[in-house]
Amino acid sequence: QVRLVESGGGLVQAGGSLTLSCVASGIIFSSVTMAWYRQAPGKQRELVAVITSGGTTNYADSVKGRFTISRDNAKNTVYLQMNPLKPEDTAVYYCHTNKWYTDYWGQGTQVTVSS
Repeated sequence: QVRLVESGGGLVQAGGSLTLSCVASGIIFSSVTMAWYRQAPGKQRELVAVITSGGTTNYADSVKGRFTISRDNAKNTVYLQMNPLKPEDTAVYYCHTNKWYTDYWGQGTQVTVSS
């Protein structure tokens, strides 16, 4: 059973930083692509960043140069470093992977950026 558990969200002032973590279980972590999505109130869920099993990364234009996705295969963990944060980054952030054509999501972690 695939399980993704996010942590690290919180309330921060604009210009501040946060690092999100997502611990995965039930998969061969080193062989899968991992991603972070976010969903703001009243908006659709959007892709923020993705990292392949080989370490290739890609980012949404809105976060390029500010966010960094990384992974630690020994800890089955993917990270999202966010700095500097803007009020428009306020959203619930979700960890995502896909196994055998099935999407798996974490429960989400709230990030709130005050102006």
